[in-house]
Amino acid sequence: MPVSVTNSQLIYDALKACDIKLISALPETWLVHLIRLADADPEMTLVRIAKEEEAIGISAGAHLAGVNSALLMQNHGFLAAINPIVSLALLYKIPLLMLISYRGHMGEKDPWQTQGGLTTEPILRALNIPIWHLTNPADIQRRLKDAQTLALASLHPVAVLLSRELMWED
Repeated sequence: MPVSVTNSQLIYDALKACDIKLISALPETWLVHLIRLADADPEMTLVRIAKEEEAIGISAGAHLAGVNSALLMQNHGFLAAINPIVSLALLYKIPLLMLISYRGHMGEKDPWQTQGGLTTEPILRALNIPIWHLTNPADIQRRLKDAQTLALASLHPVAVLLSRELMWED
């Protein structure tokens, strides 16, 4: 599966345009180029996490310090981070810009990804977390800016689901 370098660059550029200064991430196939771009950028702080739950606390601290941040995670990582999302971000009104690779959705070939794909959106909706589906490269800049604006205005997490159509190259 070739991950799109071009679309990863567009996403990264859009994050930079949103004045994102800190990105936390766990290695993940669809996010590999985004993580490399953040790691190579002297103006960006990349925090490599061991568990996605850590990213919630890192972004909470960044928010309290006045630093814009973004979280890169797979949807299974989002599912693992529900406790700190509820008990920290939602409780204390911490904006989170979560970019989530939407594994296990239509076209998924890996059986171990499918259950996470089937539960991601229902759980986001149950937590009242707004969702953007990012499928078109032409929408990247606007949708990420809109997602960040909503997260900051509402002091609430926002999820941007990175689709197979966007992240894969044929």
